[in-house]
Amino acid sequence: MPQTFRLLIATLLACLSLNALGEKLRIVTEPWSPYIIVDDQHVSGLDYDTTSIVFQRLGIDVQWQFLPWKRCLMMLQQGDADGILDIFQASERDNLLLYPTEPMSDVNYVMYQANARPHAFDSLDDLRGLTIGVSPGYLYSPEFDSSTLFTREPAPSHEANFGKLIRGRVDLMVTDRLVGQAIIDQLKLRDQVSQLPGVVSHREQFLALRRNAGMDLLVQRFSAELKRFKREPAYAQLVARYTGETRVAPATHSATPPAAGIDKTVEQHESSAL
Repeated sequence: MPQTFRLLIATLLACLSLNALGEKLRIVTEPWSPYIIVDDQHVSGLDYDTTSIVFQRLGIDVQWQFLPWKRCLMMLQQGDADGILDIFQASERDNLLLYPTEPMSDVNYVMYQANARPHAFDSLDDLRGLTIGVSPGYLYSPEFDSSTLFTREPAPSHEANFGKLIRGRVDLMVTDRLVGQAIIDQLKLRDQVSQLPGVVSHREQFLALRRNAGMDLLVQRFSAELKRFKREPAYAQLVARYTGETRVAPATHSATPPAAGIDKTVEQHESSAL
């Protein structure tokens, strides 16, 4: 029996099993605009819309929950969720999660400064003695996460981190470039906050599923359908709508590990409480 046909049968059986039990695939994630946007019970965003379209094509019903990131990770650990959207690959989660080969999107972690208190940033050494605003449970890069040169101070939300920045409670803060730009517009901080040019790390984020029966085959099918959808004009339209960027062709992703250091070129969440 051809491998493709076997995968189709296995995925169909997994769908029938969920439907027979009257269950939906339970996916958790944190609001993370423009990737996941939750606004007055209306949900949208680049990765949310893409995931919803792919699961619809696979015939899978999804139950979504939008929670703080550490709570999402805890639910995965405790078996209260089947999957999580926009998570990074990390070796410490290999025994718990399965990842598609195709990522949802790319993240660029960058630094933001208060214009009233500017700081240079070309390397981690420039952060010596500073207090950097971070998000609880997020992974940035191995070097950043383990550095003793500076203090990492968590805040309950990305918006709270920007508030601490403009009030001088942190010297700089780190977040994804697109997320930061969206929050700056939301909070009307264009005249108070600016992005620094250095990139702390580039990461790929994924939809990941718990290692349960049949999930490995579902992950393969999800990856194949996601890759197919990314080649369609509809995906380019989503990218333009949510990021303002033009996608001419799907990005080519390799199996090489993410950069851990500082990249000075700006291009195009996460955490491990596990």
